[in-house]
Amino acid sequence: MKAFVNGKIILKDRIVGGKALLVSDKIEGIIDAAKIPVGVEIIDCGGGYVSPGLIDIHIHGYLGKDVCDGTEESIRTIAGGLLANGVTGFLPTTMTVAMETIKKAIETCASLKEESRTWQGSQIFGVHAEGPFINVKKKGAQNPDYILKPDAKFVKKYMDIIKIITLAPETDEDFSQIREIRRDTEVVVSMGHTDADYDTAMASVEAGVRHATHLFNAMTGPNSRAPGVVTAALNSDITTELIVDTFHVNPANYRYVYAMKGRNLCFITDCLPAGGLPEGEYTLGGTKFISKGIECRLVDGTIAGSVLRLNRGVMNFYNNTNVPLHECVNCASLNPARAIGLDKTKGSIETGKDADIIVTDCDFNVLKTYIGGELKYEAAR
Repeated sequence: MKAFVNGKIILKDRIVGGKALLVSDKIEGIIDAAKIPVGVEIIDCGGGYVSPGLIDIHIHGYLGKDVCDGTEESIRTIAGGLLANGVTGFLPTTMTVAMETIKKAIETCASLKEESRTWQGSQIFGVHAEGPFINVKKKGAQNPDYILKPDAKFVKKYMDIIKIITLAPETDEDFSQIREIRRDTEVVVSMGHTDADYDTAMASVEAGVRHATHLFNAMTGPNSRAPGVVTAALNSDITTELIVDTFHVNPANYRYVYAMKGRNLCFITDCLPAGGLPEGEYTLGGTKFISKGIECRLVDGTIAGSVLRLNRGVMNFYNNTNVPLHECVNCASLNPARAIGLDKTKGSIETGKDADIIVTDCDFNVLKTYIGGELKYEAAR
């Protein structure tokens, strides 16, 4: 048993000070510090924050490794590196490459999922398959040579490991594949890399789309007479991703997006293999890109993903809005857990939930990361 003391405890609806958080492998409760049982390990949080572990549902790589490498070494390296960012669970995310490469990556993640519950790294909650069922007009950094039409059979084959499938709904002309995925699986269908108009996007939501991939990016934007996918995502009751690196989406948009989406807003990194490494040239799915500052671009200048750390994303949003810190944390923990159906056990500090906890300083830099109550990472002093 452990007791976190001298910290500000971030709950889903407020921040509590002057109390102790008691945990085993589960969260046991919040108690008066004077009532901590004898023999409990005391963890002094130094006046910083005690937060639920963060959950990244859209990340392609880290520390030079790419999910689409399809190797155990790459997935282990990514998972281990994410602990320093307070990420206790994640969805390794594939992209539009050769189908055999996608399958290998998915199968590798599936083979490691159970082990990841106890290893020295962030836990694999499933896979986010971003493509290959996208629109070439909004391909972004994805390879057009491997784009395919939506295929429910593929999704159903891997429905035990795929949590989110990103597709362009307009390429599923009658929405038959979307409907089949929704009917036969628990996989979340997300609209992304899409050239759909507003009416098509809204109709796809009726057909079974439940999520939007990186809002604003690689989708039709709002216009006075053509509202586009962005407005459809904002107007509908679906969960919605946002890359909070201050580059992909101008921070001036943050406040109204939160006002419209609230607990349906999920912060993501869309991080590439350059994450956690110096600026330079790297590859994603075999395609070269250049990492410089907070920007990642293909050699032709096309914007790719990011090198964002999710704990920094929380503070980027907090520092550019009037949104309370606990709600910013929800956007990186409880909301993504809910989006993929794990909110009963993950995503917030509530009695009975898994003790996935991070300790940070007052600037939300991660000092310690715990998964299931076990210390997995501690920052160097």
